[in-house]
Amino acid sequence: MKTILVLNGPNLNLLGKRQPHIYGHETLEDVERLCSAACADGFGVRLLQSNHEGQIVDWIHEARETTCGIAINAGAFTHTSVAILDALHAYEPPVIEVHVSQVHRREAFRHHSYISQRADGVIAGFGLEGYVAAIRRICQLASDKG
Repeated sequence: MKTILVLNGPNLNLLGKRQPHIYGHETLEDVERLCSAACADGFGVRLLQSNHEGQIVDWIHEARETTCGIAINAGAFTHTSVAILDALHAYEPPVIEVHVSQVHRREAFRHHSYISQRADGVIAGFGLEGYVAAIRRICQLASDKG
């Protein structure tokens, strides 16, 4: 089975509780359920969340040998982390950046993404459906590679 890593950054452990008017009422458990259901035959997901930048970097390093793609919602690190960008540059399989909210309609600092410089695609503003689209795209790209 090919594994897709679904990485979530700071405060996403509070999904469903923090600012539900922006992020909705669904939780990370809902993200995992939706992602698992979206996988094509022969694919599975591993969902991880951390509030610590270095932990996310370590998980990306480990994923180089064990996964066929990463769907990443780096949260606030999207706008600040060169370290996560550098780790993603060392990762060859597909990377899809996901944002639950439409970041371009929010504060100006959210309009810049370091992750986008590496991402093979960016999905914003589709709620949790953005994760589903990311999983489907990674399955397609990984299947095309063989």
